[in-house]
Amino acid sequence: MSATSVLSATDFSSRLEQYLFERSEEWRAVRVGEKEVSEQAEIVGRYADLFSREQLAALRQAEEGTSGDERELLYRLRKTCESGLVSAQLAEREDELENRLLGARVTFRGEEMPLRNAQAQLAVLAEYADREELGAIQAEASAAFNGDRLELLAATEELSADLSEIPGAVERNEEEKDISLRDLSRALEQASVDSTESYERLRGTWFERLLGADREEIPSSYHTAWMRRLSPLESTYTKDRATEICLQTLNALGFDLNAQPNIKLDLDDRPQKSPRACVIASDPPKVVHLITRAQGGLHDYQAFLHEAGHALHYAGCDPNLPYIFRRISRDHALTEIFSYIVEAISREPEWHELYFGLSPEQARENAEATTFLEALLFRRYEAKLRFELDYWSRFGSDGGDPALYERLLTGATGVRYRKEGYLSDMDAGFYSADYLRAWIRSAQLRSHLVQEIGDDWWRSPQTGDLLRDLFREGTKPTSEDIAGRLGSDPLDCQPLLHEIGA
Repeated sequence: MSATSVLSATDFSSRLEQYLFERSEEWRAVRVGEKEVSEQAEIVGRYADLFSREQLAALRQAEEGTSGDERELLYRLRKTCESGLVSAQLAEREDELENRLLGARVTFRGEEMPLRNAQAQLAVLAEYADREELGAIQAEASAAFNGDRLELLAATEELSADLSEIPGAVERNEEEKDISLRDLSRALEQASVDSTESYERLRGTWFERLLGADREEIPSSYHTAWMRRLSPLESTYTKDRATEICLQTLNALGFDLNAQPNIKLDLDDRPQKSPRACVIASDPPKVVHLITRAQGGLHDYQAFLHEAGHALHYAGCDPNLPYIFRRISRDHALTEIFSYIVEAISREPEWHELYFGLSPEQARENAEATTFLEALLFRRYEAKLRFELDYWSRFGSDGGDPALYERLLTGATGVRYRKEGYLSDMDAGFYSADYLRAWIRSAQLRSHLVQEIGDDWWRSPQTGDLLRDLFREGTKPTSEDIAGRLGSDPLDCQPLLHEIGA
């Protein structure tokens, strides 16, 4: 691209909006099973003029001459240009890998099925031995792609280091998130230590309830989807009532999803639909997709509420904000606060009592199950962050140690994680840190809501009003900004320890 074709920041932002919309809609179509072939590379090719080193240099120069909100906006534009340059060079390889994963088939008990469907089946197979067998089959099939994953990961890292001019992945992500990942990890590791006694008590109770007496002492991770679904309680948390009850729950806060046409619900079950619920904010606040794949069990309700928090955030942002502050954040820690706080309703005993007709005692017991699962996930991600810090600190020298993934995650959770799974579990940009920051912040927010509104915060329109005020700011604040508004230290884990039963 010649210097004369470099766009102004305003024109770049406008064209970027079109580009991200098309990529989001393509990703949505593949993820929900409407398409069996990803064509991201074609979209990247159509916008080849958008990303160049000259454009990146122009945005960097513009950024250096500004301050305040304008500087932050230009910083996010520059980082998006960096990631666009990476995509432009790697989109074809990413498409190839994605399409091979979509096309992968496994055979279980004489039945051939897509790999993704096999992963979804692990949540619904009732027999422990069946889950163990299918889990091993799908894990082997997934691990067969590790060579390709690693090559793509290395190519992405090399390009990101070059374009950002920050060679280390840890340092680069600390600069992007504007935090110390190591300080965060130390605070969270201490919280994990402090929660160990209560976690072991919960684990003893709920491994027995959910997996049965014949389970292995350290069950494999193939059973986590079954546990998260609280499958033995499936008759209470039925698949057919999930949408109705979740909509009623949100209505109690003053959010009527049926009256918000900008939130597009996709709740259908398709064989190639990813089992992982998500929100795709194609053009906030105008077009926001909320996608779930219900399979029965409490996890359907939790996944719906979690993703509703994301959807309400993006759909509730001020449409007059600049595009960047409606769509692009420094990281994912901000929006995860809102997904976590809405999902936290499912841990309130009175919610189980109100919507499912349970006795107070049974409601408390079922709510304890959700606390156990929250504690398990928190400990898993805390260990995952420690692994990723070690992995990326060593990546340029010895390539990291996959065995540490197995050792840390298994030790933290009491669930056996295979070392071969570390690459399929490697989210980009230290997403584990964003989840963990959101865990801290949503616990601080819930504590604030209890103090300001009361124990029934989860069904009060006042909570909805407070959240709307936060949603209007879009993606502009950081997670740490929210901590300041709550009068909390960003690394104060005491409310979180309370949330997970410690």
